[in-house]
Amino acid sequence: MTRIRFQQNLDDLKEKLLVMAGMAEQSIQRAVEAFRVRDISICDLVDRGEMAINRLEREIDQMALDLLAMEQPMAIDLRFILSVIKINADLERVGDSARTISDRVRDLQAFPMAELPIDIPKTASLAGAMVRKALQAFIEGNAEMAESVLKMDDSVDKLNGAAHGTLLNLMKKEPAVAPQALNALMISRALERVADHATNIAEDVIFWVRGADVRHHMGQAAGGQPAGQAGPGSQ
Repeated sequence: MTRIRFQQNLDDLKEKLLVMAGMAEQSIQRAVEAFRVRDISICDLVDRGEMAINRLEREIDQMALDLLAMEQPMAIDLRFILSVIKINADLERVGDSARTISDRVRDLQAFPMAELPIDIPKTASLAGAMVRKALQAFIEGNAEMAESVLKMDDSVDKLNGAAHGTLLNLMKKEPAVAPQALNALMISRALERVADHATNIAEDVIFWVRGADVRHHMGQAAGGQPAGQAGPGSQ
């Protein structure tokens, strides 16, 4: 395989991953909207979207494995392909989280509407912003932008923690709304998991661009090389 052809295949791999990213992001948006308006038809769209995401995950993995088998990539290209494989898995799990939310919305249909003192849309907005920013960092090969995603995770964790405490107290005080509160708690947790997957994606971008593994020690990200605007074909 010529270098030009190999670079084109890398670009195709990146493009397909971005298609999957768009699908995963849309699934989360739809699931949260289904919760907001209690619309089962939107849940059906989420379910179909998850099946499409699963198919695309397999295709992307196969493309990446084929590239590894057909050529011995230079270091940054190897890191790019490995990062794509890991990002692919996280995007599939974002789709799973959307399905979890839609399942909880279905369960809520059996109960009357209840006023719950938490802000699910705010948590969803922050988690969604993390996903978008992590993917933008991937598009641009921008490790500094990826680092900023890591710093956003605490805000989502705090919102989820606050929701957890609030809903547990509500279930104790008002047992009649316990099913609604429990489903809302699971939705909040699913959104916190979306933020975790965004964090994973950001860490993979840093690994691709800088060759630094920051999964368990975020501080190393700040000590890496300048991010620049590296691309998958950079030396």
